[in-house]
Amino acid sequence: MRERLVTISDLVANSIELATRAFNESDVALAETVIAEDDRIDELVLSLDELAINILARQQPVARDLRIVVSALRISASLERMGDMSSHIAQLARYRYPDKVVPKGLRSTFAEMGRLDVGMARKLTELLRTEDLDLAEEIRNDDDDIDDLHLKVFDKVLGETWKGAAVDTVDATLASRYHERFADHAVSIAKKVQYLATGDWVVPAS
Repeated sequence: MRERLVTISDLVANSIELATRAFNESDVALAETVIAEDDRIDELVLSLDELAINILARQQPVARDLRIVVSALRISASLERMGDMSSHIAQLARYRYPDKVVPKGLRSTFAEMGRLDVGMARKLTELLRTEDLDLAEEIRNDDDDIDDLHLKVFDKVLGETWKGAAVDTVDATLASRYHERFADHAVSIAKKVQYLATGDWVVPAS
């Protein structure tokens, strides 16, 4: 099951990397690739879920084995949503092609959000492979940076100096939300891996 999760996570990492490139470079061919590959991620998630259900029904696992199966079901759901976020980002690039999705003043912000999302996805794959909990902490820190950039986008589009058209405002808001949600799912998975490795649930700081 861990091997299957790693495979899916690696596909998600590739997906967000291509999606952010398509978004930032207005590359419709890359966008189409991401959208098409989302079906593959969905198929693998469904297959893993079916395996988990069969194990629960036939083997009645306990202790760590049970944690693995239950965690895998929850992790696969988050990975599927991360794939969806990548696809949504790619769809924005396709819809606005040949134009850029967001105005020039926000492009560096979205380039940084994309870089962070890709880095988090790569760290997540390695975390699933190794259970190196230092990576889980790095993912949480990266998410804080994503949240800061997300707020920066909203401050920009709601500010008095914003000159973008209505469609620019909608696109920037949606794109920022997709990047932010991608990162949130990565953090959610990191917490589940921490639980899997230690048996203790990580409670967010208030």
